[in-house]
Amino acid sequence: MICFGLAVGLSGCNKKPVVTPLPPVLTPVALEDIPEPDDLPMIEFQPPRPVPVAVAKNVSPKRQRKKPVVKPVEDAPVQVATAPAPTAEETAIGSLTAGGEANPQTKQEAEDLIASSEKRLSALSAQKAEEEKAQVSKVKNFLKDAQDALKSGDAEGAKTLATKAKLLLDDLEK
Repeated sequence: MICFGLAVGLSGCNKKPVVTPLPPVLTPVALEDIPEPDDLPMIEFQPPRPVPVAVAKNVSPKRQRKKPVVKPVEDAPVQVATAPAPTAEETAIGSLTAGGEANPQTKQEAEDLIASSEKRLSALSAQKAEEEKAQVSKVKNFLKDAQDALKSGDAEGAKTLATKAKLLLDDLEK
């Protein structure tokens, strides 16, 4: 049994056989010219015969689709609305959503997140708040925006902003 295992183990991989290279040619070999025969038979060219095509009966031709007519666009005066450029922190993390009818549970969750974040922010030590002044400012801005979103009826946006404030607070407390 051991001999069989050693024989299989030492034989190597049999999936990719190793090809041994041919030995190099050391002496030059003379090339011979093969003479062409003189009496080659002439073959006449015959054009290919057309293949008969079966014609289907009682088949209507395919209808071509009509392309939609492009109506010319009238040149109407274009009004361009300009908005103030968002700050770097708004573009990096987000802003309010369009909002809509939100269920009361989402509104309650947003209110709870805002309240707990404000409580955690006020419990933060003064030294830590001074060291991380920029991040504390971002948290306060998110909480303020979340409150504004709740007042305007955007519970989803308020919950999103409150969650972002919570995540920033988590980073602060580490």
